[in-house]
Amino acid sequence: MTEPRRKHVFIAEHEHGLPYSKGLTASSLMATGLPPMRAYAVANKVEQELLGLGKERISRDKLRELTVSVLRREESDELAEAFIKWQSVAELDIPLIILIGGSTGVGKSTIASQLAYRLGITRVISTDAVREVLRSAFTEEMFPTLYSSSFEADTAVRQPIPHSGDKLIIGFREQAAAVAVGASRLIERAITEGTDMVLEGAHLVPGFLETVDSNKAIIVSLLVTIEEEDLHKSHFFQRGRDASGRSGERYLNAFKKIRKIQKYMISSALMRGVPIIPHYDLDATLSQIIDHVIAKALEAAEHGARVEGRDEDLLERAVEAVGRSSAKKEASKSREVVS
Repeated sequence: MTEPRRKHVFIAEHEHGLPYSKGLTASSLMATGLPPMRAYAVANKVEQELLGLGKERISRDKLRELTVSVLRREESDELAEAFIKWQSVAELDIPLIILIGGSTGVGKSTIASQLAYRLGITRVISTDAVREVLRSAFTEEMFPTLYSSSFEADTAVRQPIPHSGDKLIIGFREQAAAVAVGASRLIERAITEGTDMVLEGAHLVPGFLETVDSNKAIIVSLLVTIEEEDLHKSHFFQRGRDASGRSGERYLNAFKKIRKIQKYMISSALMRGVPIIPHYDLDATLSQIIDHVIAKALEAAEHGARVEGRDEDLLERAVEAVGRSSAKKEASKSREVVS
């Protein structure tokens, strides 16, 4: 006895299209900050309602409206508004490039990989990889700071240090400036190809990549930090227990240097208005970063980024959603002040 063939609803304006995918819908829902299990539950509910319509095909706009309706009913108005905003970002016709800087041990790699997964970005690159490529072009004698870790760059500085200078920061700046050249080329390549990308690393110091042309892409720069020293240290203890082969002892011995580099990066970010994201909880950090990405993308859309005409209503609703979200935050702050 054969099982009955599973019914599909095709997403298409006319004759051709692809069947509805719970996986793709769940991925787009996760961009709002919704956890995977709940995202799949909502995506499954959307499929049930699609089948209940009794139609063989439905337009993308109708699917989006149905998804928003289910999300609002099953979860919350806040998540529905976040979904509307993210959909407007997804329809932009220019690449999205996210730069995540931060000192050693703040969790950049984990944040970058999880962020890329939630936003459907397939290209994730570390500046350590850029440094490795540069090493193949320059010998240690030619460029000694490329051959040291960011927090050990002071040992590779050969130039005379001014009396008031900090050898660690001078060495780190020299290394970061070199890596920034390679990182800029990666960004330019992604823009040319129209490819989304997440670039992360200790070398993404605010101000070192200002030559990148952001008119052809949405470039979001962020600095991730850990304010509490004990929490920062705990990340290195974890490294000593994981299976990556990295010993946490080396980082703990250089902890004061790592904290000094973080302080320098924070100062650079404050001077240039780069958002600083304190990292305590992964889900909360990802939500903050996604909020910044959406806000930056909507700003680009409002200033003339190319959006298809059929999505103008979506963009208008997204901007309204941002306004409602801001109003809620202000109201919440006012209540806190009164209380």
